[in-house]
Amino acid sequence: MRNALLVLCMLLGPVSAANAQLSIGIGLPGVSIGINLPVYPELVRVPGYPVYYAPRLNSNYFFYDGMYWVYESDNWYASSWYNGPWGLVGPEVVPLFVLRIPVSYYRNPPGYFRGWRTDAPPRWGDHWGNDWQQRRSGWDRWNRNAVPVSAPLPAYQRQFAGNRYPQQEQQRTIQTQNYRYQPHDAVVRQHFQEQEAQRAPVPAPQREQQATPQQQQQRRGEDAQRPAPPQAQPPQRGPAMQEQSQPPRQAPAQREPQAPRPNQESAPQGKGASQDERRGQGQQGQQGQQGQQGQDRGRDKGDERGQERNR
Repeated sequence: MRNALLVLCMLLGPVSAANAQLSIGIGLPGVSIGINLPVYPELVRVPGYPVYYAPRLNSNYFFYDGMYWVYESDNWYASSWYNGPWGLVGPEVVPLFVLRIPVSYYRNPPGYFRGWRTDAPPRWGDHWGNDWQQRRSGWDRWNRNAVPVSAPLPAYQRQFAGNRYPQQEQQRTIQTQNYRYQPHDAVVRQHFQEQEAQRAPVPAPQREQQATPQQQQQRRGEDAQRPAPPQAQPPQRGPAMQEQSQPPRQAPAQREPQAPRPNQESAPQGKGASQDERRGQGQQGQQGQQGQQGQDRGRDKGDERGQERNR
């Protein structure tokens, strides 16, 4: 990888340093560098430098200007989250203060660091060649009285440990909500913006195509373990709903009143007869009784008269 980058630099020829930064920037996130941190690491400030290092890790692990930097297998990697995903950084665009970290703060220094001064930066010019030395001329000279202030540590990431570590698509949103710091170093700011753009949410079909076979199989297993959504149950009918659901009952048909029959002398004396009819019928009955009594009296008087004559 390093040789390929050097050949690319030679082909670019007189390209300016700014153009070189645009063409050789941070690599795609997701590079496996052999580091897997289950929890947020302890970070300690390097005296006199705006840089932190991880004294308890067996790795060359640093934090500078809002991003994490790791030197592993002769390559530099960067990430805005403590456990990646990591992006490859070309030697021509490694921030100056990351290059200036003294040798003694590399917890896992490579073999070619032997014999170098531990209180001085690594001799990158000897390692990467004269071409790199010319492009990054003056990288090891700076005003030690004008060192920039170190960036605040993103301590909010401590709560995202183990299984809670967010996926690449979620990291951008979480960081925007919890970490307001923006890189001051122009090179770091470019790396940060490129990596944030690569962390933008990817549509599900495209994300499935980009995933490795192992990731696709893992996602299928996670989908299979998810409980099926509950099916909607039809509402149970209570007494009130049953009454509402039944068709309305029809009222019984009313009987039409029957017309009175012709030649009917008197109306029936039932409960349905009117008061006038009942009163008339009572008067007729009384008159009939009075007439019968009168006939009985006349008959009695006639009998008495006949007896007297016989006498």
